[in-house]
Amino acid sequence: MTPLAQGMDVRTLYGLPKLPAQDEPLVQAERRSIRTDIFIIGAGPAGLAAAAELGEQGYQVLVADDKPRAGGKLILQTHKFFGSESDCYAGIRGIDIASLLEDEATRHPSVTVLTNAPVVGLYKDRKAGIFLNYESYMLVEFTALVVAAGAREKALQFPGWDLPGVIGAGAFQTLVNRDLVKAYRKILIVGSGNVGLIAAYHALQAGIGVAGIFEAAGRISGYQVHADKIRRMGVPIYLNATILRAEGAEKVERAQVAAVDEQFQPVPGTARVYEVDAVLIAVGLSPCNEFLEQARRYGIMAVAAGDASEIAEASSAIYGGKLAAANLARMLGKKIMIDPEWEKTRAVLASRPGDSYERSPIIPSLEWRPVFFCSEEIPCNPCATICPVGAIQLRSMQGTLMDLPYFAGNRCTGCGACVAICPGLAITLVRRIADDKAQVVLSWEFTLDFDIGVEMDLVDQKGGFVERAAIISRRKVSSRNTWLLTFNVNAEHASKIAGIRVQPEEMTVALGETHDFNEPEPADVLDTVLCRCERVTLGEIVEFIKKHNVRDTNQLKTLRVGMGSCGGKTCSQLVAKAFALAGINPGDVEPPTQRPLFMEVPMGSLVNEGLHKLGGKDAGVRGAP
Repeated sequence: MTPLAQGMDVRTLYGLPKLPAQDEPLVQAERRSIRTDIFIIGAGPAGLAAAAELGEQGYQVLVADDKPRAGGKLILQTHKFFGSESDCYAGIRGIDIASLLEDEATRHPSVTVLTNAPVVGLYKDRKAGIFLNYESYMLVEFTALVVAAGAREKALQFPGWDLPGVIGAGAFQTLVNRDLVKAYRKILIVGSGNVGLIAAYHALQAGIGVAGIFEAAGRISGYQVHADKIRRMGVPIYLNATILRAEGAEKVERAQVAAVDEQFQPVPGTARVYEVDAVLIAVGLSPCNEFLEQARRYGIMAVAAGDASEIAEASSAIYGGKLAAANLARMLGKKIMIDPEWEKTRAVLASRPGDSYERSPIIPSLEWRPVFFCSEEIPCNPCATICPVGAIQLRSMQGTLMDLPYFAGNRCTGCGACVAICPGLAITLVRRIADDKAQVVLSWEFTLDFDIGVEMDLVDQKGGFVERAAIISRRKVSSRNTWLLTFNVNAEHASKIAGIRVQPEEMTVALGETHDFNEPEPADVLDTVLCRCERVTLGEIVEFIKKHNVRDTNQLKTLRVGMGSCGGKTCSQLVAKAFALAGINPGDVEPPTQRPLFMEVPMGSLVNEGLHKLGGKDAGVRGAP
């Protein structure tokens, strides 16, 4: 990735590039290298937490990350995190947690974090190659390795999936939250995991409309409190529904969706078309563990941390990094005790949602009282730890962070701290001010470019309209970057009101009525590209499998399948469909050989030609990058 800069000459490449008319003689070549005890690939939450723990143990640690800032996916997260304040900074936004973790790691003098430093090779003699600042090449010699490279998004194939505008939810967050690019007007999201739910929230914050979230399963796969928050903001979630195709001339202009049955087949008469310019795919993640597998084949001492080990929330990755680092230290001979609570905490933070409970109705009194709209067990407790009078506690069901909060006191100060810190925007304050009137305090995490007196649509826990009311006061909680808005409402409705609608209902309306078209024609499916890098269609692959009786995925390389620039990371997830269509059980097929991660490094950079421009002829022997 090359950042754009003023004065650059950027051109579209057709075919092969032309070699220079005359090669210039080699001006200077130099080998750069550095030695460290522990080399960590990835400066996300797991990598930074591992670096801090290893730094605490006195090891020389070098962390390398390919992005311009440390923090991994935290850099893309503008929402407040779940978990606990003491364990994983719950109630703080991901982008701020990234800075806290980096500070925690680099306060150890023995820890160095390199950004813009992708790892481009791992070698049998315990060395790794780094493309430092995307300019020069440096070898890192190490004793042991921590792979905390995160995860990549899974792909979903359908007609039109290769159109510009079909994009992974994480890539969308990169555009919106890191690069501050408002690339789309209205999007449609496929997948209801936390990544898809959060992407909807980020889109709304960026002023981008969301037509809806479509989930093929019969239940939401992310946190219910996340889903309810998105529904309250005006984004519908459709279960047992999926995308059929994306349509457009040169980019996405429309998306067609339909309900699916128990076999995930489209139901006739349920297809709808939405006018959108992007389709976000959020159907899961797969670990980036190639360097881990390669290290193990080479006999290099290596451990995995974070998503490279287990796909879970960033809060869990922090503890995964600490545990991986401590275990590695013991493997290296350190006689240390690992706190058994670490693994318990990590397991809880990685937990899937538990049971759901129906909350008892609240009758507003003359005193302020919090109302909770989280009804599903998830690991979260910041409201209980932030309350200045200790009036909020977790109801002891499991005895962990999974327990639901409740009002356990007889006095609420009305400070709003619990409302402002709640990651799910799932707490309000209510009090009665007259027989038929009450006040309700709601959180607002968008630009506040309107005055007191403006009327807003107030909704219940699932997003159903309750009443329209005017803002009577507002207050910003700067420490949480959250507004608290107060409304006068009907006393009968006060404890039902859970949030404020953000986008108008017309943003979610489909074009016309549903119709009988229920799935793409078979020819359309077979003509769909499966290997995007090499432009090989599903039909070509199915025909090749039948003709040659293929039972080994590696044989598909004859068609160039998996040989493109992604290293087969995308199409390898999809070829099972081709074998199934060819009448072969995918479970009977030999999986493809895993290709190592790589990126293109110019020859001049590999030999550090003209290194004098990058730090002088002694740059490689100073003992530091």
